Amino acid sequence: MFDDTALMAFLVTWMAASLRFAGPLLMAALGETFAERAGVLNVGIEGTFLIGALVAFLATQTSGMPTVGFLAALGVGALANLFLAWMYVTVGANQVVVGIVFNIFAIGAASYGYQLAAGEAATAELVPMFPKLDIPVLSDVPVIGQVLLSHSVLFYLTLALMVLADLVLFRTRFGLNIRAVGENPHAAANAGISVSRIRYQAVLLSGAAAGGAGAYLVLAEVGLFRDTIVAGQGFIAMAIVIFGRWRPLYAAFAAMAFGAAQALQLSLQLFEMNIPPQLLLSLPYVLTIVAVSGLIGRANQPGALMQHYKGD
Repeated sequence: MFDDTALMAFLVTWMAASLRFAGPLLMAALGETFAERAGVLNVGIEGTFLIGALVAFLATQTSGMPTVGFLAALGVGALANLFLAWMYVTVGANQVVVGIVFNIFAIGAASYGYQLAAGEAATAELVPMFPKLDIPVLSDVPVIGQVLLSHSVLFYLTLALMVLADLVLFRTRFGLNIRAVGENPHAAANAGISVSRIRYQAVLLSGAAAGGAGAYLVLAEVGLFRDTIVAGQGFIAMAIVIFGRWRPLYAAFAAMAFGAAQALQLSLQLFEMNIPPQLLLSLPYVLTIVAVSGLIGRANQPGALMQHYKGD
């Protein structure tokens, strides 16, 4: 159907774009994994994603340094989720309702904040971005260099965080406490673990990661801010947690699958195919619906997910 050159160009473009799209999704999913492992469904990561993107854009625009923008997004993401943690853990409010309301508020607040900061001259101004990894010789290797060594340094930082997150969850006492609280908070409390403290910490980690993911979009992908920059990627990250069976390493493969679905419509532009672009654009969201519907991963979810604990 296609000649070899066109097919190879398609595969290389698709694989490289798949990894590029997977980066921010994986970063947000890593944080959400901690929250859900502790028994909290942090639906508010969608709004935190957007707030992180705005803060990263404004901080980088002001300082001229993407590192400052990224760190600012991490801090604001954690700070915003302090309110969510209070609602989830202390108040015991419905986690889905609180998260959705927070997301709606975040959309309005981010849009207003951007217009307020930019004034009447709200144009698509680019900010400095993180550089791509450039390893002499290796970066020029056909296919491998284009696919694996053509990404921002944030991509490789995210991979390192994935390994670190897996080690923390399954090789440290803190990770054991998180999993114990998420499975049986009453037993964890009887063992001397503060359920509220652990859940607060997990939600704050989730918020910092979502804020960082928003910064990733701005500082490694597009270089600017717009109201629609997130476009449901926070919810996709939640689906990745389910597909990944609440394990950081598995979440990486799930993120790449979602990234591949997002990248498909871009890569197929190399060919003249009569496929509606709207159909291809919907693929990641179809996968999200399948994941959150409970058809995948329901049996393996933390036992106390979304269960409020009143003991401490």
